[in-house]
Amino acid sequence: MNHLTELSDLTPLAHPKLRSVATVPRSAPPRPLDLRVRAQRIQIDELVVDDPHQVLAHAQQAALDDPDMAAQFGHGPMDSMSLSAAAALLCALYDTDALTTMGLRLTRETTRVSASNQQSEPVSLVRTTTVEQGD
Repeated sequence: MNHLTELSDLTPLAHPKLRSVATVPRSAPPRPLDLRVRAQRIQIDELVVDDPHQVLAHAQQAALDDPDMAAQFGHGPMDSMSLSAAAALLCALYDTDALTTMGLRLTRETTRVSASNQQSEPVSLVRTTTVEQGD
């Protein structure tokens, strides 16, 4: 019985020492984790042609201004091109805001994001926004 009394007298002394060690603040800030995350973002703009004549005229001028880009689409500066080829050439050269002044209108925008680190499979997110037209 005497042994139990001695153990109970020692136990309260051990707890304050453990608490004082646990509450000591860390001196160095935590370092960021280096996971080598790779991300790929693809934006897909879907457009419709509002003014075919304007699109063809702008595409013909673009082919004259940038014959190398027109050649990548299989057209020379003086070649006639289809409406779809003309729209594709303009989309390759200009941003969405410029395209709206050239007879094209944005109807839907889709963004696909894929991200992963070196040890995991990619995680993908697809967000689609339909552009509402105010009449």
